[in-house]
Amino acid sequence: MSGGAVASLPEGLLDGGVWFRVEEPGTASAVRRAAERLAAELVMPEHRIADLSIVAAETAGNLTKHASQGTVLVRPVRAADQAGVELIAVDSGPGMADLRRSMGDGHSTAGTLGIGFGAILRQASWSDLHSVPGKGTVMTVQVWPGDVPERGWAAGVTRPLTGESVSGDAWAAREAGGRRQVLVSDGLGHGGLAAAASHEAVRVFHKTPAVPPAQVLEALHRALGHTRGAALAVAELDPEAGVVRYAGLGNISGTVLSADGGRRGMVSMPGIVGHQRRQIREYDYPLTPGAIVLMHTDGVVDRWNAGDYPGLLSHSPEVIAATVLRDAGTRRDDAGVLVAQALS
Repeated sequence: MSGGAVASLPEGLLDGGVWFRVEEPGTASAVRRAAERLAAELVMPEHRIADLSIVAAETAGNLTKHASQGTVLVRPVRAADQAGVELIAVDSGPGMADLRRSMGDGHSTAGTLGIGFGAILRQASWSDLHSVPGKGTVMTVQVWPGDVPERGWAAGVTRPLTGESVSGDAWAAREAGGRRQVLVSDGLGHGGLAAAASHEAVRVFHKTPAVPPAQVLEALHRALGHTRGAALAVAELDPEAGVVRYAGLGNISGTVLSADGGRRGMVSMPGIVGHQRRQIREYDYPLTPGAIVLMHTDGVVDRWNAGDYPGLLSHSPEVIAATVLRDAGTRRDDAGVLVAQALS
């Protein structure tokens, strides 16, 4: 396979990624082809594209053989000096009662010539998986061309409204001037114009100087006047001070989930970033060791209880965010979830 650019990439594949419903073998083949095309566009070496092909085929194949309502997100992941491909596989059951046995060669292949999860783990650069019997499984797998980058402290997942090819929701994370900050954006409406507003918010977020969240939000409000506008929230995690600083305008939900099961909601003010602003206020909330900050758009309902998912909060931000999106996201709107961990 050529390492150069490949035409006819699905819309969104080089940006936030593309979701596939994986319920038939033909769809599993589409996942593999999309992953290969994305890897070629990112100029990954041929031997790593071949490894990725195995990972994608086995990941999607397992969903068709074993899972209910399986979906796979194929998207790029980027570090300072390289780009790779990430697959996030999600299903609604039956879940795995014995993870160690399920990971063994041959167990997940159901009589095929594949070698199941064993092949995924060997070819992938990094992976994480959480499964609850009766609820289902979420797995994230990354294939990088070189050494695995240092694990990130924040990650998010977005999904467009059914029938749309792009999502109006977006997320971003940055470390600047000693500050760890995250952004969640919900562009007004849905489709291309909503996505454009959120893309502009992400761009400006990364360019804004390292100032407190309320000042970042003020800069975003000034910059988004030419767009449709968005609901936005910015959070800053300061584990050394034991605090998260939060500022939001519009219907973005923010919650601090502590390791002992505690839950603390964070306050966003009414408004539309870029168009309507009564006031911007910043609030401080306690951030204990091992806590996570969970933020989501209004395409995700708040009736999600971490206690129903034993051990989940110790997993990667990608797996936590995808689990929340699976069980609390609505198909009647764009949906986006971000998870940031209070790592020292």
